[in-house]
Amino acid sequence: MLNEELLEQLQEEKELHDYDYHSGHPALYVGTYGKYNGGSLDGMWVDLTTFSDYDDFMDFCHLLHHDEEDPEFMFQDYENFPRELYAESMSRKDWEKLSVYLELSDNDREVFDAYVELRGWDDDLTWEWVSDMYQGKFDDEEDFARHIVEECYYDEVRGFLGDYFDYERFARDLFMSDYDFNDGHVPPHQPQQDKKEKGISRKRGAFALHIVLSLFLYVQ
Repeated sequence: MLNEELLEQLQEEKELHDYDYHSGHPALYVGTYGKYNGGSLDGMWVDLTTFSDYDDFMDFCHLLHHDEEDPEFMFQDYENFPRELYAESMSRKDWEKLSVYLELSDNDREVFDAYVELRGWDDDLTWEWVSDMYQGKFDDEEDFARHIVEECYYDEVRGFLGDYFDYERFARDLFMSDYDFNDGHVPPHQPQQDKKEKGISRKRGAFALHIVLSLFLYVQ
């Protein structure tokens, strides 16, 4: 049985967590192996961004499962973060790996996810690289094509020529082999190591040379 003081602390912690909880944030369902093996799924969805560090998180887990003297935590499910960062037991080392992702803003996590969904996870993958190679968020593929032309080749297509430039066709060619589009985002197209080898600069895009060589093909 919990004493009254500990019971009040548990209630306060739950209320604080419920207040801070955001359904779109990275979260774990916190249960225990003891309850699971006994046929119980009793636990709670926990927003991982509400904790300052691993110890803070584990303190909450212990408080949540106060009815077990030495609970062995079982993180039975996860949501809103890459599968490769999930661990059923979530050791301190696992948390350290995940914490880099947790420290990102909501928008940065969205960008990171857009890349991982398309290209998969790599243990050497860093947010710094994804951010550096990220092209931005656009209404659609044609919107991005206009951005590329205006940024890389504006002087050549402005005025009369720009009125006849086929942006839709150009966008199809861009996303056929050199760019990806995921829910408005244009994340890095190739794995991190390939981009490093090729040394493609940010924002200018891998297709700038193609624009120069074949611009006239897109004029109707």
